Amino acid sequence: MSIKPKSDRNRSIASDEYIWDIEGLTGIHKLVTEPVIKKLNSISGNHILDLGCGNGSFTHMLSSKGYSMVGMDYSFTGIEIAKKQFPLIHFEQHDAQTTLSQEHFGKYDAVISIEVIEHLLLPRKMVGNAYNALKPGGLFILTTPFHGYWKNLALAVTNKFDDHWHPLRDFGHIKFFSKSTILELFDEFNFQSVSFSTVGRIPLFAWSMVVSAYK
Repeated sequence: MSIKPKSDRNRSIASDEYIWDIEGLTGIHKLVTEPVIKKLNSISGNHILDLGCGNGSFTHMLSSKGYSMVGMDYSFTGIEIAKKQFPLIHFEQHDAQTTLSQEHFGKYDAVISIEVIEHLLLPRKMVGNAYNALKPGGLFILTTPFHGYWKNLALAVTNKFDDHWHPLRDFGHIKFFSKSTILELFDEFNFQSVSFSTVGRIPLFAWSMVVSAYK
C-alpha cells in the first residue's frame, strides 16, 4: 500500500523531509522576532546565516531590516518556496547534521537557528556547524521549545503530549530540551556569555527558549 505525503502541521506521512507547504511567518517565528532582533542589534556586523531557514520568511524579514542573509535548510520544499518568494536572497539546501562547507567557516557575524534543533537526531552537529560558521566573537542565537517539570506535568495532565510532540509527523520533534540541557550543550562548545530567556506564556509554561552566546 502506498501512502501519499501530506502535511497538516501535526502530520506528514511517508515523507522524505520536513514538508513545507505554507508561505509566510509561522506563529513561533512571530513570537521570537522581537528577542532575536534585539540580540542582533547588539552586534556590529550584519552578515548572518539562518541555519534551518524553512520557507525563508524569517530570513527575508531580517533581510528587510538591513541584514545580509544566507539561508540553509534540509527541506527541498522549504528551499523551493524560499527561492521562489525571495530570489534576491541566497538559499542553499543543506542538512544541518552534515559538515558545513569550509567556504562558510568563519564568515558570519551571527548564526541563527529558529526552532530547528528539536527536529535533529544529532543536535551537536548543527551547533558545531554554527560555531564553525561564526567569526571570532560572533553571536549564535538558538530557539527551541521549552521543557521543564511544570510544563511537562501540565502536558501530561491535559493529555497534550501528542499535540506538542507530533509523533505522527515524519521529521517532527524528536529532542526535548530543558534550560539545563540546552545550556549544557552550549557549554560543550565553549560558547561565552550565554544568555537565556523564554517567550510565550509565563516562564514555567513558556512556549520556547531563546539562547544566545558568543564564539
